[in-house]
Amino acid sequence: MNVAVISGSNGLIGSESVSFFADKMDLVIGIDNDQRAYFFGKEASTRWNREVIESKYSNYKHYNYDIRNYSDLELIFKEYGSDIKIVVHTAAQPSHDWAAKEPITDFTINANGTLNFLELTRIYCEKAVFIFTSTNKVYGDTPNYLPLVELDKRFEIAENHAYFAHGIDEQMSIDNSKHSVFGASKVAADIMVQEYGKYFGMNTGVFRGGCLTGPQHSGAQLHGFLSYLMKCAITGDRYTVFGYKGKQVRDNIHAWDLVNMFWHFYQAPKQGEVYNAGGGRFANCSMLEGIDLCEKITGNKMNYTYSETNRIGDHIWYISDCNKFKDHFPGWDYQYSLEVTLTQIFENLKSRV
Repeated sequence: MNVAVISGSNGLIGSESVSFFADKMDLVIGIDNDQRAYFFGKEASTRWNREVIESKYSNYKHYNYDIRNYSDLELIFKEYGSDIKIVVHTAAQPSHDWAAKEPITDFTINANGTLNFLELTRIYCEKAVFIFTSTNKVYGDTPNYLPLVELDKRFEIAENHAYFAHGIDEQMSIDNSKHSVFGASKVAADIMVQEYGKYFGMNTGVFRGGCLTGPQHSGAQLHGFLSYLMKCAITGDRYTVFGYKGKQVRDNIHAWDLVNMFWHFYQAPKQGEVYNAGGGRFANCSMLEGIDLCEKITGNKMNYTYSETNRIGDHIWYISDCNKFKDHFPGWDYQYSLEVTLTQIFENLKSRV
């Protein structure tokens, strides 16, 4: 029997992974205890998505476990052992703003929780492929020291700095920068996933995401940029733009495109490899450009205000250079443009808000 274990299975990337692997595996095991509702309030709960998944996939089995509890997780790994072929670890505390309120909660979920999955994989199914969703926040605020120019609606890399023309690659240092508490906990997890690959020879891959997005996202003010932006465009709720004149740039990768990266890695895994995984030059926008797109798709004028105070450690300009992954896996490419993704989010949210 071929089994996939997916943590954070009710969330954006977790649920996309369930959908993706449901017809490729005999059994898909999901682990999610809806901590998102604790982090961001009941409006951010992923319970609705769990109900969709359970009704749609007959080979899906759900466990309402906390990933900090090693003993509970061990029950799953003991039962299925070497039948487990892939572990997709997406569960996390995902907000750098929220992490500062409860650093211990943030660290034990992001770092200790990841270590639990790594060690259980090593003990019970060491040949399985281990996928970890890391973050571009492991680079801290180093990207803010790149030479940028200010354009009408965005910041952009200076033309004379050709090395970063395609975005930021994996060679950027993760040292000597301000990461946020969230970024630091993800660094710890990121390094451990690499180490289990390089030290123990396990098939582990680290995917440092830009903004991850898609119609299954339960966006909230502190996390879920495009989803929350579109939600405000639909409802008329006030949206706050924090600093940088609204010209800060993010790349945005559709959840399906990211999970398709996992699939390519699964078929030809490496040991402790790291990949930047974002929308790159294919799909990115500034805050102002994102607002323009939401207004175009909804036909509504957005209700937003501007705060001069930027979020601590926030990136002014971040676009992922994904050429390393493309070089390793030339069969992979993007499928969902930014406008297509936002339209999907709009159509999904209309039925939920």
